[in-house]
Order: sequence, then C-alpha cells, then structure tokens
Amino acid sequence: MKLALVCLAIIAHFGLRLSAYNRINSLAWPRRTIKRIVKLMFVETWLTPVIIGLIYSRSFRSLATGDFVWKELPWALRAYGILCLILGAGLFALWLLWRPLFGIEHADARRSSRMERATAEDIDRFARTPKCRWAAKIPGNQLLDLSIDSVELPVPRLPRELDGYRIAHLSDIHLTGHLHRAYTARVIERALAFRPEMFALTGDIVDAQECVSWLPELFQPATAPDGSFFILGNHDTRVSDPNDIREQMSAVGWTDVGGRCQPASLRGVDITMMGNEWPWFGRPAPAEIEAVTAKNPERALKICLSHSPDQFDWARRHDVDLLMCGHTHGGQGRLPLAGPILSPSWHGTRWASGDFYRAPTTMHVSRGLGGVHLMRIHCRPELSLLTLKAA
Repeated sequence: MKLALVCLAIIAHFGLRLSAYNRINSLAWPRRTIKRIVKLMFVETWLTPVIIGLIYSRSFRSLATGDFVWKELPWALRAYGILCLILGAGLFALWLLWRPLFGIEHADARRSSRMERATAEDIDRFARTPKCRWAAKIPGNQLLDLSIDSVELPVPRLPRELDGYRIAHLSDIHLTGHLHRAYTARVIERALAFRPEMFALTGDIVDAQECVSWLPELFQPATAPDGSFFILGNHDTRVSDPNDIREQMSAVGWTDVGGRCQPASLRGVDITMMGNEWPWFGRPAPAEIEAVTAKNPERALKICLSHSPDQFDWARRHDVDLLMCGHTHGGQGRLPLAGPILSPSWHGTRWASGDFYRAPTTMHVSRGLGGVHLMRIHCRPELSLLTLKAA
C-alpha cells in the first residue's frame, strides 16, 4: 500500500506538470517567454523526483521490505506528496470525465474517414528537407497520412434552407518550408472534389517568412459559391508582419474575418459571419456583434471561425450556432484508449479534437493539417468536410 501511494504521488507529480504545460501554451505570452518556462519546467519535472530519491534513497529502499516509515521523511516532502495525490486525483477524474467514451458535451455527429496513407513516392514528393524526409520514415509517424473526414454535423437552429450545407474546413496548415507546397495543393484538390459551398480556414497558416509568397498559388484555386473565409492563429505571429498574410490571402479572393463580424449570405440566406483570433489577435466587440445581427432577420444563423477551442464559452455567450476551430492538433500524438495527453489549451485535452455541443453552440475542432513538430503519432492530419444538418 505504501509503495502504491509513493508511485501514485510520483505519477501525479508528472501529471500536474503536464497539465501546467498545456495551459501555459494556451496563453498569448511572448514565444521566448513560454519556451524558457517550458524548458525550466522540463528540467524541474525530472530533477525533483531524482534529487528526492537520491537524498532519501535509504528510506525509499525500505519500501521493498515493508519497513518504510512516513515520519522519516520531512514534513514538507510528505505535504507535497499528499498535495500531489489530492490534485492528481481531481485532475484525473476530470480528464476521465471528458473522454469520448462518456459522450459528455460531444455532438451527435456522424463521421466517416477515408485514409490516404503516404507511400515512398509521397515522401519523395512532399518532404522538402532532409529533416522532414527522415521524420516521415519513422515507423508510426503519420505526418503525411491524410485523413479525409466527412462529418454530418448537427446544428440545432440551422435554417431548413441550409440543411445539407457543405463546408470545407482547413486548419493549422503550418507552412514551415519542411513540406513542399504540393502537399497543401493536394489537400485543396481533395477539398474541391467535395464541391464545398464555403471554405473556412482557422489559422496557423504560415510559420516561415519564405512561405508567405506561396499563398497566392496555393489558395487562389480554393473557391466556393458562398466564399472562402479565414483567420490567423498564434503561429502566424512568427513572420515579420502578419498583415502580409492577410494581404496575400485577400488578394486572391479570401475574406479576412479575423476580429470582425459581418453579414454574409449562404444559399441566399442572410447569416452573421465572425472571426475570433483571441488571445493572439482580436475578436469582435459585443457592440459590433449586436450592430451586425440587428440588420439580419431575427435568429439569423451565426457562424464563427476561432483558432482556439478555448473560445467555446465566448461563442456561447454571443449566441453562436457553429464554431469551427483548430490549434490543438488533436494532441499531435494519441495513446491507445487514453487519447491525447498534450494539448495547448486552458482546458487541457478536453476539446483536443472532435465535435461538441453546449447550447446553443455546435463546435467542430480539427486536428489540423501540419505542425512545426514533424511527428504525428496515432493522429493523422485532418481535412474536415462538414455537412450541416438540422438537429
């Protein structure tokens, strides 16, 4: 029993640091500040149990013989162990509660996936750097395995005229220069085959300055009858001027809704379209939302593009019907049964990917298409093909 409690306290120690890591990476602090904190946390996470184990090795060795005495440890260490057990148990209970198994807050969406697994020819074609080619060949890495996910997404207040409406949702493309632009072009080709009535792109488009010039060639073909809308994400701050991305995308016909609220028309039905880039950029002010919705018919549909699913509660407060997000990459890696453990969100892995509903808002969170880290373990890149259904 004593050995089990010590082991659980050590596991909880790591779990608490992981929880802090997820939340720190959801903040809009300067990138360098976050990186420094994360590096210090990594060192502390491992050094603390190692140092404690070395100092009190004699006491801990007595666990095997059953002679271990709690009072041999200083009160501060015992208090820390108890704190880890209490907080760890609470966080584990919450983590378990939000698993898809229980279906809490999960939307009743119908999904089907078509996999395009990368071949050796795909690696040669799409991997632009030696680092990317090496990473793509690691067993289990799904970096170039595209999952085309068709989702029938229930939206309770969807006007009957929009039943069956098709949206191609792209997110987290992350043009870093490691992948050739042909990879993104292939994704857009697959999206166009869906014959979407709208394109939606929810941020993290460009990481490297050299790739800003790729945008016209890549995104000019991505057209839809009711328009193509985009916002920026936190990684778009890594170029010298994020407005260059906005200008390049706007020049080829995409509509920038970042931090804005504006009227739009889908199949001739008036709706409200908005974009939330918080906390890295702006989001629409309540007065702006009220002014735009006042011009639309009563209870007009509201659609919002948000980079982070952390804006779910904000969307609910502003009566949004459909929220499309990315940012979390589905965890970038997922464990069997347990799912993701890493997710740059204030809510941890609760909304790492999938379809969710809390009245009045339906939220779709994409795993995204790319990433700075060239590893995706049990977490394929996702092209989301959404078909809206009246719930």
